[in-house]
Amino acid sequence: MSHAKNCILSGSCTLADTAKCNARCPSFIACHGFNGLGGRVGAANVPADYKGVTLANSPARNGQEAAYKLAEPYAITFARQFGDAGEERIKSLYLYSEEPGTGKTTLAAALLHEWEIRHYIGSVQRGLQPLERPAYFFDVNEWQELYTEFTRPKISEEIAGPASREYYRRMQAVKSAPFAVLDDIGVRDATDGFRGDLHSVINYRVANQLTSVYTSNVLRGDLAQVFDKRLADRLREQCIEIRFVGESKRGLRKTA
Repeated sequence: MSHAKNCILSGSCTLADTAKCNARCPSFIACHGFNGLGGRVGAANVPADYKGVTLANSPARNGQEAAYKLAEPYAITFARQFGDAGEERIKSLYLYSEEPGTGKTTLAAALLHEWEIRHYIGSVQRGLQPLERPAYFFDVNEWQELYTEFTRPKISEEIAGPASREYYRRMQAVKSAPFAVLDDIGVRDATDGFRGDLHSVINYRVANQLTSVYTSNVLRGDLAQVFDKRLADRLREQCIEIRFVGESKRGLRKTA
């Protein structure tokens, strides 16, 4: 049986659905690791619910046609990630909906995979070594839980130590990735310390013109209520906004 359904490159690979399409393929191993759970895709930290989702196969397409109509030409600009002479910088993206569960995270994960596909193929075509982590998925809510784990009063070092190390590991990963999804940045119930760290992450990516996809239930115009006005203004300037419509479908399908 073909191995193509397990490989993120299958939509662009001439060997897909042939006898050479198998778990021993060097490109499959480079992207997915020997066990199918590692490689560059594994290093991206995308939640299991969104494994392998792309713009073509996304389960959220039917309910958010307008959003995907905007996302498809946006993904084409990912070919500019190699900084070839004279090419315009890739804009960041702001995915907004008033309701949670409308498909923002699904589209964000699909775009991350599209970036990885173009990064791997483009690197090989240019004779370059693909980065080990060209993209990273940063779950802000999970990160906040880690922060709470090691900052609670009277917490033992046995618990606080690992949580702190993982917290700062993720912070470094999202700062260093050329492309990142920052999922649910509109946190309102947060300590000043955590909000300051999140501000630092976003400001670093904005200042260094790193391509980011943000998801949020906060209007771009209201970001000054969450971050300082200067950063909110820069996010508005550097991001293309895509708005999602409809009510939450969370629990019916994987479209967070």
